[in-house]
Amino acid sequence: MKFFRYLFFSGLLAVNLSSCSKESANIWETKVAVSDSPVEITDLSKEFYDAGVPLETFKEKYPWFQGSVPDEDFGLRRSDSEEIKIYKDAISKINIEKLNADLKKLFARIQHYFPEFREPRVFLYSSVLASALDPVFYQAGENMLFIDITGFMGENNPNYKGMESYFQKSMNPQNIVAKSSLILAEHFLSRAVDGQKFIDQIILEGKLMILQDAFLPDEPDYLKIGYTPAQYEWAQANEANIWNYFVENNLVFSDDMRLAERFIRPGPFSKFYTEIDNESSPQIGIFTGWQICRKFYNENPDTKLQDFLKMNAQDLFNQSNYKPKNE
Repeated sequence: MKFFRYLFFSGLLAVNLSSCSKESANIWETKVAVSDSPVEITDLSKEFYDAGVPLETFKEKYPWFQGSVPDEDFGLRRSDSEEIKIYKDAISKINIEKLNADLKKLFARIQHYFPEFREPRVFLYSSVLASALDPVFYQAGENMLFIDITGFMGENNPNYKGMESYFQKSMNPQNIVAKSSLILAEHFLSRAVDGQKFIDQIILEGKLMILQDAFLPDEPDYLKIGYTPAQYEWAQANEANIWNYFVENNLVFSDDMRLAERFIRPGPFSKFYTEIDNESSPQIGIFTGWQICRKFYNENPDTKLQDFLKMNAQDLFNQSNYKPKNE
């Protein structure tokens, strides 16, 4: 219990500290050439809800959009006032010019590290909240990136009534690029883990976050991981205490599959099973894996990104010399 009282108070004392106070030099700050040509962004729903565009014309242009919806239902949806209202609310939150510039930089950086990558066509669409919790997906075969704009309408948007608040914290327009980057990062790293131990799982998540560092070196860290600024500062201030908890409770090399639910999967907070839980940042296992991988790069700065991604979790951990200390 003493540990968690300290964890609580240290979090309170540190919550106003600059999130840069413990950051090391950014090894990913490399100049990357960005072409002047804009990203090809298509607003599918703009055309879908445009009465001036015949249904047959829309279907011919985007034959994959309709799916298994019958023509009659598909046509009725195009004139549904509630659907149109949600779409207009969602698209009004998006600065297309800024999004284009941000995605252009993102794609250029990905190609810098993975030359085989080609800039995808980007499609914005409204799912009418159906896929708002998983608003970005990438079809590698067709090289198409889809962004559901109803997943970025802003925390506490009236359309999100009834949705868990912890999901809403990363459903703001500023989260679009980081979520898109993470989805693309998964294309370069298999979700299959080396083993069933907790260390294997958090190292995998840490590798994905290192790709976030490489792809988005100028993006705030809290956005990369889907935190609020306060959640990131809490995790940063209590990094050593969290690690001590994992070590002292023999969790690091545990094969207890319930640990993913407690420390990796989305939720309102991490589950230490103490009175401090409600104060903790969620998905703290991802944060910890990220810091281990960052420490590895501090120790081995010349490691090529592709080689790093292939490393065994145990070897990576051993070579990181990760031993955070309270400051």
